[in-house]
Amino acid sequence: MKVYVVKRITEADFGCEDTGRNEPTALLYLEPTDAADSCEMKYAEVTEAVLAEQGIEEGKKVVFTESGEIRKYVRVVAAIIKDKTESGKDIIFATQRGYGEYKDGWEFPGGKIETGESPEQALKREIMEELDTEIIIEELIDTIEYDYPKFHLSMDCFWCTLVKGELTLKEHEAARWLDKDTIDSVSWLPADVTIIEKIKEKLTNK
Repeated sequence: MKVYVVKRITEADFGCEDTGRNEPTALLYLEPTDAADSCEMKYAEVTEAVLAEQGIEEGKKVVFTESGEIRKYVRVVAAIIKDKTESGKDIIFATQRGYGEYKDGWEFPGGKIETGESPEQALKREIMEELDTEIIIEELIDTIEYDYPKFHLSMDCFWCTLVKGELTLKEHEAARWLDKDTIDSVSWLPADVTIIEKIKEKLTNK
């Protein structure tokens, strides 16, 4: 999937009557983020309502879905924090979102990668901000690509272990330790649910 940067937004040169649409449109000038495709400029005409709904602005990144729809591109990281019970059973830490459109949905803690950060740096910062604890980042499990109605999510999911500090909920409304048998007992957010089967494969019930 190619990611583009919105270099410029202008009003379309034609009115609504020429496009058959009943609302104003804008023309986006897009430049690939991959240097190998730097000469491949792309243009997209979208309604101003879409720009406002998705928060697409100059300098933001976008992608196109398989159906050709434009989506704001959001890149995040998630920590699959793993531990063991006294009996040796693998458990993972899940949190319940306490805000926003997807409030009450269950997810793996993490957040957006800021400019200049590596995924690992972003994940350590986010976990400290959200849970007030330090983690060791191990291997990448997978990168999830998921089209939400208002944005496209690209999520790097890492196995992690705790270093020190109590897991204190500073942003989420609830949390649970789940094992292989209970991991499906919560209502996962749509993107997070796509990684569950890969996580199950690595969990043991010893």
